Amino acid sequence: MSQRPVVLVVNCNTNRVMTEQIVAIAESASNQTTKIVGVTPAWGPSSAEGYAESYVTAVATMDAVLSHREHFDAVVMAGYGEHGREGMRQALRQPVVDITEASAYFACLLGRRFGVVTTVPAAVAGIEDSLAVAGVLARCAGVAASKVSVSHIADDQARTFAALETAGRELLLRGADVIVLGCAGFAGLDKALESSLGVPVLDSVACAVQMAHSLVCLDKRTSKVGAFTPMDEAKPWTGRKLGEMPHTP
Repeated sequence: MSQRPVVLVVNCNTNRVMTEQIVAIAESASNQTTKIVGVTPAWGPSSAEGYAESYVTAVATMDAVLSHREHFDAVVMAGYGEHGREGMRQALRQPVVDITEASAYFACLLGRRFGVVTTVPAAVAGIEDSLAVAGVLARCAGVAASKVSVSHIADDQARTFAALETAGRELLLRGADVIVLGCAGFAGLDKALESSLGVPVLDSVACAVQMAHSLVCLDKRTSKVGAFTPMDEAKPWTGRKLGEMPHTP
């Protein structure tokens, strides 16, 4: 490949500061092998926690990516346990990597059972659903809520780390031998937590970027047979179609 592949890393919420933080982690994980372009939805909630907001962000992130007019080779969906993964794959030929799936797949290579440390209790069920659809819930020892909301992750780093550590230790007692950070906002905390807990700790954004880069290098595209058969472009829509609104990354 003569040029670096371009990977869109789409935040599931409208917090542009968080998008910048996610991009920084993605760039570090790519080690300059991939050009990272951050995308923030033009509309939707400032954080996605629970079913209702997750369904909204599913449409908002698809709209943001389909509105992107520049070339890209793959998409990383940086919302842990959020909806929209399958819809994005039907809408695109480029590989779509969800941080939930990617981190779980990596975890399965490093241990027998993994645990997920996430934000608030309302997010737990959606993560379990996502892991079930991905076929890896049986390898999950549990999903533990740190009780740190997305909007308050950066308020007190020491408090956030302590909450993650407590949740991580709970998961170790439940049989986990690998821990996954179940929120893109936790990106960058994996090394310190790994040192504290004594088991592998995975940054979900880093895992997804590495997987997206590998798929592009293998020259693979999303299958368009079966579930991800393209939408009927001739079908009438009321109002505007996804991606018709100009979007600034």
